[in-house]
Amino acid sequence: MNAATPASIAAQHAQSALSGVLDPLTGKDWVSTRQLKHLSVANGVAQVDIALGYPARSQWPAYTALVQAALQGLDGIERVEVNWSTQVVAHQAMRGQALLPGAKNIVAVASGKGGVGKSTTAVNLALALAAEGATVGMLDADIYGPSQPMMMGVSGKPDSPDGKTITPPVNHGLQMMSIGLLIDGEAPAIWRGPMATQAFDQMLRLSNWGAPGAPLDYLIVDLPPGTGDVHLSISQRAPLTAAIIVTTPQDIALLDAKKGLQMFEKVSVPVLGIVENMATYHCPNCGHEAHIFGQHGGERLAEACGVPLLGSMPLDLGIREQADSGRPTLVAAPDSKVAGLYREMARKLGAGLALLPKDHSGKMPGVSVQPKPQAD
Repeated sequence: MNAATPASIAAQHAQSALSGVLDPLTGKDWVSTRQLKHLSVANGVAQVDIALGYPARSQWPAYTALVQAALQGLDGIERVEVNWSTQVVAHQAMRGQALLPGAKNIVAVASGKGGVGKSTTAVNLALALAAEGATVGMLDADIYGPSQPMMMGVSGKPDSPDGKTITPPVNHGLQMMSIGLLIDGEAPAIWRGPMATQAFDQMLRLSNWGAPGAPLDYLIVDLPPGTGDVHLSISQRAPLTAAIIVTTPQDIALLDAKKGLQMFEKVSVPVLGIVENMATYHCPNCGHEAHIFGQHGGERLAEACGVPLLGSMPLDLGIREQADSGRPTLVAAPDSKVAGLYREMARKLGAGLALLPKDHSGKMPGVSVQPKPQAD
């Protein structure tokens, strides 16, 4: 047996020390969760490779500082080099449904009522996840009032390479599919519930999400407002990984948001958190802050339902203008304070999803049935 070398001993001590460093968002260490992919020490230099299970590219410098603080000064280590990457894996869909081949995780963005900024939140969260290092798609499930084509600046009918499937158009780095791209944008979809559900199902399953052999990390589904038959059917038919609820602080909005949350509980879809929109208004002239729709409503709802508050967004004219122009905030003003809030929520969303049970269906061994040998 080979004797342990000073470098290998230093590496063991480094791994032990790194086990005590907790991820700020998940509360878990990177060693026991197998996100540490490589650790070695040579010539006084510790080389550390970590693949985060959620997108957080903007936080890599801060996370590097945590690792360096834990390892710097250990015997045999004079310098610490950390390499980060993003490795989002597939997580279980509700009730053991088979995952969509083109998407590892499907996240529904819902609201109990309309007018709370759900679609604007959905598109900016999708763009924020992409900005943090994930591959993302957007599916507009609002058959009666599709808004994502305008918000994403996409028009024209999508391509169909084989006459059976659809290739979702790409803009701002996101794939996007909506019924608004398939029908006259000015004509209403006067369809009964089963037709709307079938249209959603076809867009979900017949779209070529991701690239061949490279499924999307996240497919964000912008659900229609409410909790009616269409919503229940969509929630049961799509292999949803999780959901988030969008509301305003207003009491009536909170009441309907709670109903939306309870709907997901009934169909066994975990809710990752609540987004509170229009929480505050800052007067551009005098700077006065006003809580037009109430105060701390989203926080109270999150506490009452036992889910995190992902974040509170201001009532900001720019958010609306940017979305209406086809260049949402993450595109039009990526370095703004509001974009930073969306990115923070996206990181929390990804980190919360990373803690859910993983999907292992693709790793199940195949079963081989062979004929019984004939007796001589």
